[in-house]
Amino acid sequence: MNASGTMYKTTINCGSCIAKVQTTLDELLGEGKWQVDTQSADKILLTENDTFDEEDLILRLAELGYAATPIQK
Repeated sequence: MNASGTMYKTTINCGSCIAKVQTTLDELLGEGKWQVDTQSADKILLTENDTFDEEDLILRLAELGYAATPIQK
């Protein structure tokens, strides 16, 4: 996974979870501009879009039942 974008520790932990958040993340970040490493212990969400509202991202994921915490580089 390329670490050049913004990273978040999440509770998105499987393919079904990714399917549940895909529409929201595509809308907020852009299709193909994000990925989740479900193999990582921290379930890292990597964004490749720097023009999104971080607060909105965290709130929208929470509405879907998932936590996201920014990881400091």
